[in-house]
Formats: sequence, C-alpha cells, structure tokens
Amino acid sequence: MMANPRRTLYSNTNQSSESSLHGRTSSYTSSLMQFLKKPHAFPFLLSVFLLLTWVSLRLQHSAHFSSSSSSTRIQNPGDHHWTQLDDSQANLVRFSSGFPSRIAKDKRGWLLNPITLALDSAISGGAVTCTSIHLGEIQPGAVRGNHRHYTCNETFVIWGAKTKFRLENSQVVDKGYAEVVVGADEVAVAASPSGTAHALVNMDPLRSTFFIGCQDSIIDYNSSTSDFNVWKDL
Repeated sequence: MMANPRRTLYSNTNQSSESSLHGRTSSYTSSLMQFLKKPHAFPFLLSVFLLLTWVSLRLQHSAHFSSSSSSTRIQNPGDHHWTQLDDSQANLVRFSSGFPSRIAKDKRGWLLNPITLALDSAISGGAVTCTSIHLGEIQPGAVRGNHRHYTCNETFVIWGAKTKFRLENSQVVDKGYAEVVVGADEVAVAASPSGTAHALVNMDPLRSTFFIGCQDSIIDYNSSTSDFNVWKDL
C-alpha cells in the first residue's frame, strides 16, 4: 500500500518546524545565560528587580487603600450626602467657608449678616431682628438647645466642626423632625420659628462648634414660655 505523499510532506514539515522552534528556543536560552554571566548584566538585573519591587508595592498600596476606604465607610455609617431637600426640611442653607463663596468675598475670610442672609436664602420663620443674641461654643459630644421657644423666632449661624442640626418638622414622616450635619469646612445659616424645637450637637471628636443664636425677643427662661429636653435621644 502506497503512503500518502501529502501526509508524508505535512509530517516532515511539522517535524521541521518543531525542530526549528526548539533550536531557536535553545539558542535564545543559551544567549541569555551567556549574557547573564557577563558583568554588565548586573545593572539590567538590578533594574528588573527594582521594577518588580515597585509594582509589588503599588499593588499592596492599592489593596491597603481600598481596605481602608471600606473600613472608613463601615466605621462611619452615619455619613450621608445631604441634599437640598434635606437642608430645606431643616430650614437651613450651607456655604463653603473658603474663598470664593457667597459669604467669603475675599481671602480675609467669611463675613455675613445672619438676618439678611437668611432672608436672601429664602429661609422662613427666622428672627426679624436681633433683639437678643448669643455667641457660644459646643465642645465635642456636647448638645445645645434641645428646647422649644413659644415667644420668639431664632436664626442660627453654625461653624467650626462637624455639627448635627435638628429641627422639629411635622412634615417629616415617622420622625417629626428634620436633621442634617454641617461639615467642619462649612458655615450654615438656619432658622427656628416660634414654637419649633431645635438642637445642635457637636459630632466632631476634636474641634469645637461655634454658633450665633439671634432671637427677635428676649426669653425669660424662668417662665413657662419654653419647653426643655424635647428629644430624649440627644
């Protein structure tokens, strides 16, 4: 029986290609080994080693950063992106404390009139005049307010630290109040109409919150025109 000439030719060609590939591979390996034995191969090997070390460190850094970010998100479940609706329900408007912003016209810093800015920002129910004014500090973890005045409207300016502002609002379902957090790099103006409870809570572990409370009448804290300790969870 005669052999198939095509199959024989294919077999010979395949064997020839494999032999040629094996020969080239052996030649490359031999040349590489000879190169590595020479003195000038050391800088090349050092460069490869440094490159691999850099790549390894970058991968470790990326993994650590990703892990840290996830950990931060887990450790701060209360972090939230506050929307204009959130601020509106709390009767509050926030501004950047840095230049430029609506309250920082030059690099000297921010400057504002609480009454005028509240009115210009469409905040309703705030003080009409500053008949009584308070300038205060709230230490980390401390609370101011948590009361309700029946005989005055009040406008606040809040700055200096991460601060929770809570305002009684019957339109907020299930809670009966609106609540937002003012960032340490922000300045907020808020208003509490007469008969509306409010509270300020410093949530910052280190920095103090500072605030101005502007009331359009003088409060007699010894009378029954105010309710205190409105919220038990603060």
